[in-house]
Amino acid sequence: MMRLRKNIVPPGERGFTLIEMLVALSVFSLAALSLIRLQAYTTHNAAELEMRVVAQSVVRNRAVEVLTDPRPPALGEESGTVENGGWQWQWVQEAKLTEDQRFIQVDISAREKGSGAPASLIILRPSGLLLDEPQADLPAG
Repeated sequence: MMRLRKNIVPPGERGFTLIEMLVALSVFSLAALSLIRLQAYTTHNAAELEMRVVAQSVVRNRAVEVLTDPRPPALGEESGTVENGGWQWQWVQEAKLTEDQRFIQVDISAREKGSGAPASLIILRPSGLLLDEPQADLPAG
């Protein structure tokens, strides 16, 4: 007659219990959720940083237009829209004379219409100086 032999497992090789598996899965799940949250936060910040870089580009482009225009900007507030980086940007500039009247201070700001990503820049430009104005000849003497 054949005898059935019981499987006797040595005490050090018994495996994991159901409780131990549940605890291990819980710890792993918490770590995975933390990494997913970190990824979402990083993605959001990268998108916001990109918008701010493009916003700075918009105000710098506007500053170049103001500085290279032969005529000084009109005093007061001006605004407009421009497309840059695939987004629509609303820019506002305010020009005012400085205290000594020799310079015009131009405050330029831009904001993306959808997200509202802001940027601002302040420039100074000589007042009354027309870059294309011919120089008066000095009298010969």
